[in-house]
Amino acid sequence: MISEPELVGEWSGGRPAEEAGPEPAPPPPPPSRGGGRAPWWWALGGAALASVVWAGALVVQDRSAAAGPPVRYRHAENLCDETPLKMLGAMGGSIDGRRPKHGESPTQDWAYCSIGTSGGEGRLAYEHQVLVELHKKLDPEPEFGAGPGLEPGMRPLSAEVEQVPGLGERALMSTAVGWPQLQVLDGGAVFTLTTRWYGVDGPDSAQEPDEDAVKAAMIEDMRALMARLRR
Repeated sequence: MISEPELVGEWSGGRPAEEAGPEPAPPPPPPSRGGGRAPWWWALGGAALASVVWAGALVVQDRSAAAGPPVRYRHAENLCDETPLKMLGAMGGSIDGRRPKHGESPTQDWAYCSIGTSGGEGRLAYEHQVLVELHKKLDPEPEFGAGPGLEPGMRPLSAEVEQVPGLGERALMSTAVGWPQLQVLDGGAVFTLTTRWYGVDGPDSAQEPDEDAVKAAMIEDMRALMARLRR
């Protein structure tokens, strides 16, 4: 009959029980059926990374908002030199005056030109006003078409407003008191052109112009001005 110490000795390969090495560490527990969970420090690291990405996105948004809309047109200190108005000029007499103005600021640059043509000999006298606004901080699209433009009296509540296709991002032609006004929104800029005419008293008084022809001339002259100021 084998004693208990002999059983221990044979089981340990002939080494005394007290000299046997430490037992190996138990294997790690198998993952749970749901795929297991990452240690809490990995979750913390993921949250920190998400915070960094979110903060970076906010910085990019702030910089984008501060940069303002991209302006695709240049500022003209003398807008009259950039505004020949060939089509409208052919409808009136000789040009009798050009009056330019301009202003610059961190938020908006603007340029203005008033061009008058003389009447006489049965011809109407015309006045054309052009305004170019370059918006450098805020997108003008939400407010486009909401204001009266150059002449507050030219756009009462009863004014007819129609869309003009194929001109800028948006274009509106309004008519009130027989005087048309064209406004165009494009590339962070707002262009406004108004035209009005005056008759000559007496037997040689000129007839009212063809309003459709005036509007067509305004559209073509506006298209030429935008192409001239495009960067």
